[in-house]
Amino acid sequence: MITLDTLIRIENDSRVPKYQQLVQSIIENIERGYLTIGEKIPSINEISEEFYLSRDTVEKAYNQLKKQKIIHSVKGKGYYVARNVSQSQTKVLFLLNKLSNYKLRIYNSFIESLGNSSKVDLHLYHCDHKILLNILEENMGAYDYYVVMPHFKDENQKHQNDNAQVIEALKNIPSEKLVIMDNMIPELGENVASIYQDFKSDIYKALKEGIARLKKYEKIVLVYPENVLYPYPTEIKCGFHKFCVNHGFDFEIIPTIYPEMELETNDAYITIEENDLVCLIKQIRDQKFTMGEDIGVISYNDTPLKELLGITVMSTNFKVMGETAAYMIKKHKHEVVKNVFNFIDRGSI
Repeated sequence: MITLDTLIRIENDSRVPKYQQLVQSIIENIERGYLTIGEKIPSINEISEEFYLSRDTVEKAYNQLKKQKIIHSVKGKGYYVARNVSQSQTKVLFLLNKLSNYKLRIYNSFIESLGNSSKVDLHLYHCDHKILLNILEENMGAYDYYVVMPHFKDENQKHQNDNAQVIEALKNIPSEKLVIMDNMIPELGENVASIYQDFKSDIYKALKEGIARLKKYEKIVLVYPENVLYPYPTEIKCGFHKFCVNHGFDFEIIPTIYPEMELETNDAYITIEENDLVCLIKQIRDQKFTMGEDIGVISYNDTPLKELLGITVMSTNFKVMGETAAYMIKKHKHEVVKNVFNFIDRGSI
C-alpha cells in the first residue's frame, strides 16, 4: 500500500507554489498508474495535517484538478480520480461543425502534423451553437488547446459565421489555448490563432483567375443549396454576384440541379454539393453535350475524385489548413492567417 508521504511530495525549499507541487504530485501518480480511475485520493484534511499545509492551499490544488477534470468530488465521501492523464502528451479538443470529406481532410492533416506527442479528441456539434456550448462547458479547463471551426445555422437554416453566446464562451478560454479554423471571429481579437477562409474574396479572386476561360460562356450559373442540413456561407453568393456584375457576366443563382434541366450551350455551372455535380455531369452526358466545350463545369472544394475525373475546381487547401493549425500549436504561435485558395483548371471549363 502506498503511504501518504510516498504519494505526495512537497519540497519546502522549492520556489514552486505548494498547491502546484500538490497538483503535480497527484498527476504524476495517475500517470504512473499508482492512482487509477475511480480510486479515492487523500482528503483535504489528511494532506493539510500530514504536510502542515493550510486548507486553502490544498483546496486550491484540488479545485485546479477538478477544473481540469482530473478528479471529481462526491458529496460526503471525498475526492476520486476521474480520468487518466499523460504529462508527455498535449491534450487537444477538436470541435468540428460537420462530418464531411473536406472537414475530415483538415482533421487528418492536423492529426498527422501534430504527431504522437498529442492526444486529440474529436467532437461534432452539427452547426448547432447549443451543442457547442454544452461541449465547451463540460470540457472547460480539461484540455491544453481548443480547436474550433465556427459555422452555425439559425432557426431558418441559414448560415451564421458566429454566435454571441459562443463568442462569450470562447472568451473564457485563455487566448493562447484557442485556435479558430476555417472561419474568423474578429471579436476574439488578434491574439487568438486563426486559420481562415475569406469566402467572399476567395471565390471572387478564383473566378477572376479563370476569367479567360469563362469569357467563352454567355451565362454563369451558381448552384447554391438552400435549406440544407449544413448551410453554406452566404459570402460565397456575395462574391459570385460581385464578380459577375463587375465583369459584365450574365448570371443566375439556383438552389439545386433539377431533373431534366434546361441545359443550353455556352452556359457554365458552378456547383458546391457533390450530388449536384454528379446530377449535372449525368445530364450533360445524357443530352450529348461536351463538358468544357458546350457546357462549362466548376466545382467548389477539391477532392481526389474530382482530380481523377478532370473537374476544374476552386478550393482552399485543406491539407495546408490542418498543417498550419498544428504548426501554431507546436510552435506556440498566435497568428491570423488566410488559408491558400486556388483556381485549378483541369479542362472542364
